[in-house]
Amino acid sequence: MTIKKNKYLHMKKIHIILFSSILLFACSKEAKTEKKPDTGFMISNTMMKTTTMAEAKNEFVKDELQFFGKISADKNQYIDVYPLVGGNVLNVFVSLGDYVQKGQPLATIRSTEIAGFQRDLGDAKTNVVVAENALRIAKEMYAGKLSTEKEVLEAKSQLQKAHDELRRAQQVSEIYNVKNGNIYTITSPISGYIVQKSINKGMELRSDRSDNVFDVANTTNVWAMVNVNESDISKITVGMQAQVSTIVNPGVIFPGTIDKIVKVIDPATNSMQARVVLNNVQGVLIPESKATIKVLKTEDTTAISIPTKALIFDNNRYFVVVYKSQSDVKVHEVTVSSQTDDQAFISKGLSAGDKVITNNQLLIYRALNQ
Repeated sequence: MTIKKNKYLHMKKIHIILFSSILLFACSKEAKTEKKPDTGFMISNTMMKTTTMAEAKNEFVKDELQFFGKISADKNQYIDVYPLVGGNVLNVFVSLGDYVQKGQPLATIRSTEIAGFQRDLGDAKTNVVVAENALRIAKEMYAGKLSTEKEVLEAKSQLQKAHDELRRAQQVSEIYNVKNGNIYTITSPISGYIVQKSINKGMELRSDRSDNVFDVANTTNVWAMVNVNESDISKITVGMQAQVSTIVNPGVIFPGTIDKIVKVIDPATNSMQARVVLNNVQGVLIPESKATIKVLKTEDTTAISIPTKALIFDNNRYFVVVYKSQSDVKVHEVTVSSQTDDQAFISKGLSAGDKVITNNQLLIYRALNQ
């Protein structure tokens, strides 16, 4: 009996010890868990040095319309150069694409017409000298009572006619640039580039030729001619801002403004043209090169605006990373109502004043979603 009782007490003591051990282990584990707080994601100081942010603002919505077109020379500074005489082309001093100054010789032509103009000028000068002598003699004879006043008046009239003929011959010589015998020199009427050339040394030009031999274009300003489809005509107005890019200058944006809309529809393309004037002092925009033109249209409504580069597109949805502090960054899903290259307009998911991360946001987005 005593042995059974002692055995019972011993077993009970063992159970108490085991229970105490389990309880102590559980408490110890719980204590360890409580000592490890959940700090969440934090942007490191190193990452903060390269992390940029932008504040969400309430702004008027801008739409971006994209069109295609081409670069064209300013037609107000585009001159067709015609030879005023026919003859044999002696020299051509310029090539296609050359830059020329106003008055610079472009080509020379040996022409019998020029020889005739020069002869007429010489004859006119001689006739003036003859008429002056005739008037002097008439005045001397009239003073000696050897002639009448009528003869003096007649001599004056002949001198006036000779002067008129000389002025006409001089004007013709100036127009035809008569200088060296029978040589006619074609000169550039403006400073600019040779954009068309249809004359070569040795050619024989007919005097009744109707085609120009050079085109000279001043490309300090050029035009971007925009092809606007019929469905978009109502969306385009004079004064709208435009951004022009070309294949020739990849990555470069040329800003301009629509200054004219040609209210004529081309039946071949069912489109009309709008014109954007571009500064081209550096000469990088080449006439006839293809262009893409983006036109910005400002709406009457407002929305939350952020930089387009802040957007993250994932699983057919848009997200942004909102920053409050280094240890308080959250991912927000947003609804984009419209966007341009620079701005995105948000209809849902952000409020004015929110700060969104615009650099390193993809790295942070991935870290927060792990």
